[in-house]
Amino acid sequence: MEQNDSKQNPSKQKPDKEEQEKIIRKVSAAGIFGNIILSVFKLFAGIYGRSGAMISDAVHSFSDVIATFIAYLGVRLSMRPADREHPYGHERLECVAALILGIVLVVTGLGIGKTGLTNIFFGNKEDIAVPGMIALVAAIVSIATKEAMFWYTRYYAEVIDSPAFKADAWHHRSDALSSVGSLIGIGGAMLGYPVMDSVASVVICLFIFKVSFDILKDAISKMLDTSSGEEYENSLREFVLKQSDVGRVDLLRTRTFGSKIYVDIEIAVDGNKTLREAHDVAERVHEEVEKNFSEVKHIMIHVNPME
Repeated sequence: MEQNDSKQNPSKQKPDKEEQEKIIRKVSAAGIFGNIILSVFKLFAGIYGRSGAMISDAVHSFSDVIATFIAYLGVRLSMRPADREHPYGHERLECVAALILGIVLVVTGLGIGKTGLTNIFFGNKEDIAVPGMIALVAAIVSIATKEAMFWYTRYYAEVIDSPAFKADAWHHRSDALSSVGSLIGIGGAMLGYPVMDSVASVVICLFIFKVSFDILKDAISKMLDTSSGEEYENSLREFVLKQSDVGRVDLLRTRTFGSKIYVDIEIAVDGNKTLREAHDVAERVHEEVEKNFSEVKHIMIHVNPME
């Protein structure tokens, strides 16, 4: 399960700001309204079909409504321009949104897991109701719907390179997987093993924990000025070395800042060049990197004399 795959194509061009805003509104609306409808349907199916697993699944889907809203808010806030208090911009607000999303998932998983374990170890097995057919149908519908929402959200998250929407996409996938657990549990209960419905709730809890761990790990990594990775830095170094008058790259460091990257680099140029000529080389490298690597928000270049 990979969530941080935005660096696989360093020169990928993102849509302009207006197009990004349209994508954000479209994906958020689809996620919010889709999850509301699905949550209500699964809650009805769980209550009417007497399935604790489906009710747990409905709660999980409703948490997606909150998650998508948080992702939408984080992305919109991160696009605010730099100001006096935040001269480096607001991109890390996406990471904050992803952190909140991860915590919401943990809390949701704890509630579902507690209910399932209570029924397994302390419930009266003879009193456990056998789920009805509507609960089984709801599980199948949920799997298909949430998997479609995963691919839809993930596609546009890649287009605008949004960590928050990538996290939201994997949340959809976790819901699809939890619905698989519901399907197995409900089917087992209908075949004469009522406790399987509660076991499915615990399985759903584990899926939620796994996804929340991945989301929290990725968000924390991006808030700690983590390097963009050896592969990305090698690609950037090769690009800089191809620029005219650049003799070598003496140092290159990168750090992630939300969905953006900051670069510090030292290049060596002919030591006989004048200060103005050396500055022109650095300026040209600066412009070419920011033009060809859209995720680079700023590159700081230091020039060394080439012996």
